[in-house]
Amino acid sequence: MQSGVSYNHQTVQLDGEVFSDCQFAACRMVYSGGEPPQFEACQFDGCDWKFEEAAAHTLSYLKLMWSVGAKAAVQGTIKEITVVAR
Repeated sequence: MQSGVSYNHQTVQLDGEVFSDCQFAACRMVYSGGEPPQFEACQFDGCDWKFEEAAAHTLSYLKLMWSVGAKAAVQGTIKEITVVAR
């Protein structure tokens, strides 16, 4: 667990990491498709979010689905991930 760390202009690998009270400024945030990271009370300023490896393959698959006419399925997935749990 990373706690109270300030990251500035760094590449940060996110898979499986836990961040608490961290600050990220102008960082390259990289998720590769492993265990999702956890963020608790973190701040982000001007970060660039990147998907690599398995995560990038998933995005390519969603793009393919969209292009062959499965737009409703992709939109359903987006809706599912953007709905706030109550």
